[in-house]
Amino acid sequence: MTVDLTSLLEQHQKEIWEFKQKESQWIRDKNLLDGNKRIIEELSAKMVELGKINLIHKELNGKLQTRLTEVEEDNKKLAKQIQDLNNRLSS
Repeated sequence: MTVDLTSLLEQHQKEIWEFKQKESQWIRDKNLLDGNKRIIEELSAKMVELGKINLIHKELNGKLQTRLTEVEEDNKKLAKQIQDLNNRLSS
């Protein structure tokens, strides 16, 4: 009977040790998952922010392109006016 109790006790201690090992692994896994979740949430927020910045950038670029086109057209008109004036003065 003593041998059976000793054997049962050893088996029980082994099972407790295995359970504690699994519990420790579960805790490590949960901590990793929680950390990864926070990282993903932070990156998602940054992506949304960058998306907004990108839209603002596109809008400003569009306005700059429109203004550049206007300035180029004005330059062409001025160049034509100067050429016409030079032609009249030299005639």
